[in-house]
Amino acid sequence: MHDSMQVAGSRRSPGSPRVEAVQGCAGGGYRRVGAGAILALAAAVLSTAAFAQPDFPNRPVRIVVPQAAGASLDIAARTVGQRMQEGLGQPVVIENRPGANAIIGMETVAKAKPDAYTLVMAPPSAVAINPLVFKQLPYDTLRDFAPVSQVTGITFVVVVNPALPVTSLKELAMLARKRPGELPYGSAGVANMNHLSGELFSQMNGVKMLHVPYKGETPAVIDLLAGSNAVMFTTLPSVTQHIRSGKLRAIAVMGPQRSAVLPDVPTATEAGMAGITTSGWTGLLAPAGSPNDAIQRLYREVARVVKLPEVADTLSRLGADPVGSSPEQFSAFIKSEIAKWAKVVRSSGIELTP
Repeated sequence: MHDSMQVAGSRRSPGSPRVEAVQGCAGGGYRRVGAGAILALAAAVLSTAAFAQPDFPNRPVRIVVPQAAGASLDIAARTVGQRMQEGLGQPVVIENRPGANAIIGMETVAKAKPDAYTLVMAPPSAVAINPLVFKQLPYDTLRDFAPVSQVTGITFVVVVNPALPVTSLKELAMLARKRPGELPYGSAGVANMNHLSGELFSQMNGVKMLHVPYKGETPAVIDLLAGSNAVMFTTLPSVTQHIRSGKLRAIAVMGPQRSAVLPDVPTATEAGMAGITTSGWTGLLAPAGSPNDAIQRLYREVARVVKLPEVADTLSRLGADPVGSSPEQFSAFIKSEIAKWAKVVRSSGIELTP
């Protein structure tokens, strides 16, 4: 075998420099490849690059919020989304799609093109509870979504209208016992965290309260301020300003420890009702099948943003703790949340039709 070979169709002009490359051959030897082969290889590489997908993102990213503007979920989406666009180099557009217990917004994203340009900032009710209470749900959490990151953990608090003569969980239970089925408590919808937290409180204390569902936390809080509702088991961010102004009274924090926002308000555990410990959260999900590199890009941006002092401070003052977990961690967390609430749903007997 000759120690070199000429590429078919190649010619070297007299006096022109010889261009060669060394290429491994079978048997451990080497052969010389001429300039024509190199040019062909370069053309193939350039051709492949021309058809490669552009870097993500190269256009605006949309975050669907399945609750009304002003709710804790909306606050988290706008606080984080505003700073994400700085790192992504593209606008991050917030779109509120409330209603049907977050099903409308969740379905919108589940059926969106799987390119990670349409995301949903989801609450636990939409992700972990809806699959437990709806027999015919137009999406499947584990099948139709790709977890991006848990953005925050959110403190839950029990608040009452100041006109209600209660200052503790025990007094609330006593009043509910005296007025079976009459004491109204509002929620952001049937079978969400607000509702199930109230159901858990009722089950623990052997009482029955009147559940009044709304299309989101904001209208429920408005009616609580007006006195149409008496109680809410709700997220701290949605009522912080009203507690500070004295328009609402916080009687217990439902998390494992006291909130820095409400240092004088005892936890449910301190009040002798450890069983009603509840924490909310927010998380970003993309349509299933979205490119992994885009998912990882979004996760890194979320993790960066929630660690920014000004963002962390804003979230903390609202009662939300920055998280920024990885897609793998968020996926495992979602599965644990589904298992956690399954028992409460079974005990309550809730079953819904969208």
